[in-house]
Amino acid sequence: MVVGYFSGKQKDFAALMDAAVREMTAHGAQVVGRIVQRRGVSDGGARKMALPYSSSTLLSYGKVREAAALCQRTGADAAVFLAPLTERQRRVLTRMLGCPAVSLADIVTTD
Repeated sequence: MVVGYFSGKQKDFAALMDAAVREMTAHGAQVVGRIVQRRGVSDGGARKMALPYSSSTLLSYGKVREAAALCQRTGADAAVFLAPLTERQRRVLTRMLGCPAVSLADIVTTD
């Protein structure tokens, strides 16, 4: 499963997700789903648009629940985040999602 976190100002997020899927499949992964979290201006103004909803997950609680349900439903082996993850984020997300949380950079540099 691929997970993208984007500012509300970023209009090309679908193309970025498509590029990530192509990159993953080129490295032998089978993408079973996509989750997109967008941060808009309605919750705190433009200065917060590039900030994560949560420092421990990047995502809102509802989006984490949606991602966990998708991981369970599809039997995903991993949740691949387009954004880099800290070690704490990896641990928290892995526990919450029920599968390893990694960043795309981890997959493309592991080759």
